[in-house]
Amino acid sequence: MILNVTLGFSHYLFCLGTLLLLSGATQTQAQEYMRPQPDLDKLMQELFAEPQSDQVPYEDLYETLVQLYQTPLNLNTATAEELRSLLLLSESQIAALLQHRQEFGPLLSIYELQTIPGLDLRAIYRVAPFVTVVNVNPNGTRGPLWQRILQEDNNALFIRYERVLQQRQGYTAPDTTSSGGLSSRYLGSPDKLLIRYRTSHTRDFSLGFVAEKDAGEQFVWNPAARRYGADYLSAHFVVQERGRLKTLALGDYQLQFGQGLLLSSGLQVGKGAETITSLRRSSLGVRPYSSVLESTFFRGAAATVTMARGLQATVFGSRKRVDANVQAATDTLAEFDEFSSGVLLTGFHRTASELANRKQLRETIGGGNLNYANRDGSFTAGLTAVHTVYDKALQRQPELYNAYEFRGRTNTAVSVNYSYGRGNVNFFGETARSASGGLGTINGLLVSLASNVDASVLYRHYDRDFHTFYGNALSENTRNINETGLYMGLKVRPVARWELSAYYDQFRFPWLKYRVGAPSQGHDWLARLTFAPTKTSTLYVQVRTRVKPYDFDTDPSRLLPLPEPTVRRSILGYYNADVTPIFSLRTRVQGTRYREAEGPWRTGFLLAQDASVAIGRPLRLTARYALFDTDDYDTRQYVFEQDVLYAFSVPGLYGRGTRMYLLAEGRLSRHLTLWVRYATTRFRDVATVGSGLEEIQGPERSEVKAQLRYRF
Repeated sequence: MILNVTLGFSHYLFCLGTLLLLSGATQTQAQEYMRPQPDLDKLMQELFAEPQSDQVPYEDLYETLVQLYQTPLNLNTATAEELRSLLLLSESQIAALLQHRQEFGPLLSIYELQTIPGLDLRAIYRVAPFVTVVNVNPNGTRGPLWQRILQEDNNALFIRYERVLQQRQGYTAPDTTSSGGLSSRYLGSPDKLLIRYRTSHTRDFSLGFVAEKDAGEQFVWNPAARRYGADYLSAHFVVQERGRLKTLALGDYQLQFGQGLLLSSGLQVGKGAETITSLRRSSLGVRPYSSVLESTFFRGAAATVTMARGLQATVFGSRKRVDANVQAATDTLAEFDEFSSGVLLTGFHRTASELANRKQLRETIGGGNLNYANRDGSFTAGLTAVHTVYDKALQRQPELYNAYEFRGRTNTAVSVNYSYGRGNVNFFGETARSASGGLGTINGLLVSLASNVDASVLYRHYDRDFHTFYGNALSENTRNINETGLYMGLKVRPVARWELSAYYDQFRFPWLKYRVGAPSQGHDWLARLTFAPTKTSTLYVQVRTRVKPYDFDTDPSRLLPLPEPTVRRSILGYYNADVTPIFSLRTRVQGTRYREAEGPWRTGFLLAQDASVAIGRPLRLTARYALFDTDDYDTRQYVFEQDVLYAFSVPGLYGRGTRMYLLAEGRLSRHLTLWVRYATTRFRDVATVGSGLEEIQGPERSEVKAQLRYRF
């Protein structure tokens, strides 16, 4: 039943209309609303400017969105901080929602959002899958925990299988090398397997486990070598809202405090096409971890308790083994007998050398956070401390650019964070200091200048000797070190259905970097124009330019190379339309121009056409056909692809060829859902695909993936 309520109606007229339309229904029925299934592929493309790397943890971001859908935010109890964590509402929209709630009381239905000034239909459609409206405490009359777990609707087991169909070099018989030994090969089968179980309820509990074997890894049961079947195992148990105990996490978990300088996890968009709402991080505290990324979590226990009104304390402890290439010192006068050049993050243990690095470094982390929020949540402040100990020292290669990198076994870092919001303005920031004495600070401003104009400003500075291992605040570098930058964003909605978003980011690196032999600077800017012809269609055009310096000088007379700018210019056009309720089309065209110093321009482009059709209720088919043509690897094209639930695909395509995939989702019964995906890339004018142990003889690489979900 759809309630057509105009923005000019008051809250009381809305309530009257609701009662008349739902006469004879109970109050609980009046509040019911069928949340739409989120279009996560479309949402990811709206949040991100464009994927430019396969190293970004897109799968973790995607899974965070899925978790938001499965545990929706109650609009009647959500704080401003929780609303900001959705990354979908501006400061003026959040302020308007909170003011509406204060003046008129709890919302009766999500349809009531239409009566709130500033919440346009596009914003409502984006946020609807991730929120709910409940006027009673769903956990107020909780029974035994085990009973709630067994009766929870959000309770599912996933089994996934995938494999590359062509034979790769790593799975062939080994050759004899020039030294007389055997060449390296993968030790396990080419099958990739995953089992995942999770059940959870909003503000109540979360329970789950994950077991994964990557392609090339073995199934081995050898407790002495810390191998227990699948190569990667993860489990968690989290309870929430038990009086003064707000959260208790056992097993694997994530932490998010302040702006992510020391502790950062979950949905981190960074510099993207969403230039306002995704810039600020939210202090979400302790969160369950159920992803397959093997290096971005804590393992142990964490708890958050309420100390007094508005004051919460979190303590956490973690101990786990991480991958590292441990070496013994050859010099008797060396500072450390054993050391590692750094933690390895790939998570692969396929060859003998990769297996030798598996879990060689023991990492112990302890710390806590003290957070204060005033009565209306307009002001928050926090203090965070993190102490990290490794059983063997970290020591990077003796290169000049590593002169200020972390050395040793222990690091202690402390930070303070703040956030103050009043009306349409929000100030936020975090400042931290590591044991080396290096400082890091990030401070920003979000402001709604008018009902249709939003702006953002963010300044960041990370000393060359600022060290943090789990921080991931906004930066141009992959880590928060050796950088100063100023980001300015703008979003304008000049008329209905049109939106212009843009940002400009100026950054500099005061010390040397890898492949950059001198202090350097650069900039990055983006502009996107979006038009929504109808409620179910979107068209946008985007341009982006990034200028960064790298070493290209080969003059042997120079003591150090001279960094010169690389310029990457890209353009993107995207159109999405639901032609009918069961059939939709998506078209994507993108291109890149790339130049190093004064060299020639190199180009690359991609054209992709998607189609999706629902054949009755139980079956949906999605397909893509894409053409790509790039001059080289530097002009490769990354593009989002739809995948099975909880998986995400962002292949990097270079050379010339075609990329196709077909995804089928079928509901076999009330409990069983099956996904099957076939994808293939065919290259032109090549005899082999890939390199090293991933090399395939022939011009084609194909993979198949199947996933079964059983809902209890």
